[in-house]
Amino acid sequence: MKTLMRNLLFIILAVLQSGVVFAAADPMPVRAVMMFMPDAGAQDDFLRFIREDLPREGVTHLVVQIDYKYAYTSRPEMAGPVTAAAVKAVVAACREAKVELIPLVNCLGHQSWAKNTGKLLTVHPEFDETPGLYPENEGIYCRSYCPNHPEVHAVVFDLLAEIAKVFEAKAVHVGLDEVFLIGEDACPRCRGRDRAELFAQEVRTLHDFLASRGLRMWMWGDRLIDGATTGIGKWEASMNGTQRAIDLIPKDVVICDWHYETTPPTAGYFALKGFDVILASWNRPEVAVEQAELIFRLRAGNAAGPIGPRLLGVMSTVWEPTARFLPAFRALRAGEPPPEKSAPANMTALFRRVRELETATEVVPASRNK
Repeated sequence: MKTLMRNLLFIILAVLQSGVVFAAADPMPVRAVMMFMPDAGAQDDFLRFIREDLPREGVTHLVVQIDYKYAYTSRPEMAGPVTAAAVKAVVAACREAKVELIPLVNCLGHQSWAKNTGKLLTVHPEFDETPGLYPENEGIYCRSYCPNHPEVHAVVFDLLAEIAKVFEAKAVHVGLDEVFLIGEDACPRCRGRDRAELFAQEVRTLHDFLASRGLRMWMWGDRLIDGATTGIGKWEASMNGTQRAIDLIPKDVVICDWHYETTPPTAGYFALKGFDVILASWNRPEVAVEQAELIFRLRAGNAAGPIGPRLLGVMSTVWEPTARFLPAFRALRAGEPPPEKSAPANMTALFRRVRELETATEVVPASRNK
């Protein structure tokens, strides 16, 4: 306990001190971008973006969300329009650009969006955590599958195994964000169960399967943060009791700690708990810059101990179709002013600031992180 408190104090001091001198020899191992797998019409521009723009920005990892868009052969009933040839072209482009490619398949939550229910629960409605409820998904954010259904993981594992193989992946991102439907009374297997244990059980189940195949698991971190204690709220943190799962899951999971409006120092919390962590932004360039500086501050302030190396780096997320993002990115590079909230501007500002911090010795005032 004394060691825990000493490390916590060290992190707080690192964040609050008036300035930190950063050395150029302290590069972040992860500078990631997360995007959707494009439709066929945007494939060529996507490959050009990978080969030309990602190396120019200094990106090391590309997370591609594919979900049920892939033409699965292990489960033909789950097949989508994206061919193996299209994925292999992305694999080749990433290899050429020296960028590690990580597929993302949403697990547990995000099984629907608006009125549309995803393929897993469309093909297998028996897997639904709230069967028969919420017609056209009215009154909910996203559906979840039941983590205790006896047949759900046979399907999910087949999909994860196939997608990892075609992506030639070393790691797989399994989502797990914004899970609001868990341990519901409508589910005969989950009602009355501790939601933290249910969530941790699913994390462990997915982790153990991926680890058995030599794959590292990445996940979003919001369900592991106490939304009430931190004041962060129900979106970027948990208000339904899942936060205690942080002490019940394997420590070799990589936590992607997303915050889009502000920069709370939760990355330090995850690192203190023993996890490798990546801080993620979206469409506010000023927040992206704050996050880059926070990661550098925490790494510099804890370089001599185990905490600093666990702060792997930063991620710029793109929550719009790739076919819409890429023209906006090209327009920005051509000098067109971006809108107030812009994923392309976020990405370019983030990696510009990372390059500045990695190539010059400077003092970053703590006021930027307030």
